[in-house]
Amino acid sequence: MFTSKLFSVRRRIGRRGTRRERGGAIVEFAVVLPLLLTVLFGIIEYGWVFSVRQTLQHAAREGCRLAVLQTSVEPYANVSSRVSEVMQAASISGYTLNMEHAVDGVSDTETITVSVPYSTISLVGGFFGTANYTLSGQCSMRKEGISDS
Repeated sequence: MFTSKLFSVRRRIGRRGTRRERGGAIVEFAVVLPLLLTVLFGIIEYGWVFSVRQTLQHAAREGCRLAVLQTSVEPYANVSSRVSEVMQAASISGYTLNMEHAVDGVSDTETITVSVPYSTISLVGGFFGTANYTLSGQCSMRKEGISDS
């Protein structure tokens, strides 16, 4: 008889404690959830920006490789189309392409820069800080062979 009363008291106390623990867990979850989501979206945004920067660098390298070829008939048209292919494959639009030709007396150098504003590629719309900067990739290579110009 004593044991049955003891079990009923334990069941009632256990149920009350469980309800309180559930309520406390819900409150803690409500407090921690915004921080957890901010960290999660920050990680996703950082990964996306890193991927875009790698794509910009790859596009600049591909364009520069075409620009330095001695056999290119119209190198800048080829550069523009190749950079466009790389950027379209990554679904990045709104980029700018800058091509420079420099002669230093010994060799000709081609420099290709591909850039895109952060505000156009951001997944979270600049939530993590200023959106007033530009991501870019740049490549410089010496022209192959002897230049006719």
